[in-house]
Amino acid sequence: MEATWWSIIPPLLAIGFAIATREVLLSLFIGIVSGCLILAGFSLTSGLPDTFQTIFASAADPEWNTPILAFALLLGGLTALLQKSGATERFGLWALSKVKSRRGAQLVTMFTGYAIFVDDYFNSLAVGQIARPITDKYGVSRAKLAYIIDSTAAPICVLIPLSSWGAYILSLIAEPIQTYGVGTDAFSAFLATIPANYYAITALLLVITIIWFKMDFSVMKKHEVKAQESMQAEAAATTMEERPKIPFSSALDLLLPILTMILATLLFFLNSGGLFEGGVGLMDAAGNGNITTSLVYGVVLSIVVAGLLYLPRKKMKAKEFISTITKGMESMLGGVLILIFAWSLGDIIGRLETGEFLASFVQDSIPFWIIPAIIFVLSGLMAFATGTSWGTFAIMIPISAAIIGSTQPEWLLAAIGAVLAGAVFGDHSSPISDTTILSSLGADCDLMDHVTTQIPYAIVAAVASIVGYIAFGITSSVWLGLGVSILALIGILFFINKRTASS
Repeated sequence: MEATWWSIIPPLLAIGFAIATREVLLSLFIGIVSGCLILAGFSLTSGLPDTFQTIFASAADPEWNTPILAFALLLGGLTALLQKSGATERFGLWALSKVKSRRGAQLVTMFTGYAIFVDDYFNSLAVGQIARPITDKYGVSRAKLAYIIDSTAAPICVLIPLSSWGAYILSLIAEPIQTYGVGTDAFSAFLATIPANYYAITALLLVITIIWFKMDFSVMKKHEVKAQESMQAEAAATTMEERPKIPFSSALDLLLPILTMILATLLFFLNSGGLFEGGVGLMDAAGNGNITTSLVYGVVLSIVVAGLLYLPRKKMKAKEFISTITKGMESMLGGVLILIFAWSLGDIIGRLETGEFLASFVQDSIPFWIIPAIIFVLSGLMAFATGTSWGTFAIMIPISAAIIGSTQPEWLLAAIGAVLAGAVFGDHSSPISDTTILSSLGADCDLMDHVTTQIPYAIVAAVASIVGYIAFGITSSVWLGLGVSILALIGILFFINKRTASS
């Protein structure tokens, strides 16, 4: 179907209904049905069957979606094992002896997010399992936990070449840099985009600033106050000094399965790319690896390790092991359905050519110095409307390369950095983004609570990034633009803090 104004109706309906009603599944379904009807020329006899065929096809995609669903369900099973065996509680008690404050609990979450850079899906779910016991004990709200998880998942993955994101981006930029004579290899080109990815950098800086200076914006502050009140009520019955001291060996009951999952996933990922077969380099292996099946293998192995840890030591009964896994999988069904519907809507959006329609605006006659900022904004709108960073990369990198490469090729890598930055911003802000959904799942937070509390922070980082891209457009200096972005971020936070203090 040729891209028209009709192509933006389904994502607008889905996003609008989700924000207005907080019923995410219903909102996504409305978006899917409306898209199928548009594609069918508003024929019910064709549009309604296409709706269900699209949903079933999204769940049955063997290369990507099905393994991700299996991983999410199995991770739910692993989480239930950790809780049933008492490993989560023991880890939380051990961590309390090391973490001395709410700030410390949040910093642990942040640094764990930095460490798990292999894949954002893996990051979003795994960090939640590690950090949730600590943040709960110190009265950090689930909304704040989800924000920290989400803002240290995609932003760190998009900056690291040895990640699923890095491998995907390398495959996309190889052709443009050759076509427009950048004069470098894909890996070096990727490294050159890092300082131009203003949003990812400012988002990471914003997280640590918010944590360190306790700058909770209005909506988030309500969740934080409520969580602290709950913590204080619990503390009235059990003081910190009265809690038993737990040895590190007990913390291993949680850490060993989680570390097994991380290391096994990384090894399976590199092995699937041929690293251990000889003659294949690390980056080539990362580029050819299969992250989705590697995630499944990793979580299965971690469940095996959990069984070997818990059953012989009678941390749980053998007859409870499988039933606990199935109950944990059941707890993930709501999130799994949301993922399936989000993917289905993404398929509809692709067939409607929503991305191409939005991208067409960047080709208008406008001052060249503003182009990088427009590329950032347009990529953000596209990712917000479609719920996918990677789809935005695939559409906007070639378009931006064609616009910039044919007129000012020395700006090409910076333009690609603007695409990457804008896509991550839109992905952060969208309630139909799979990483947004998974971050709320990892934190065990209501999806719309996560969306509404994260958007103000995302907008702050985005505004600072836009200022930086304008500075780059005027000066042609990537590093000056980054510096201006950071200064703009500081200025915005100072203004917000001053207004909050005076109100």
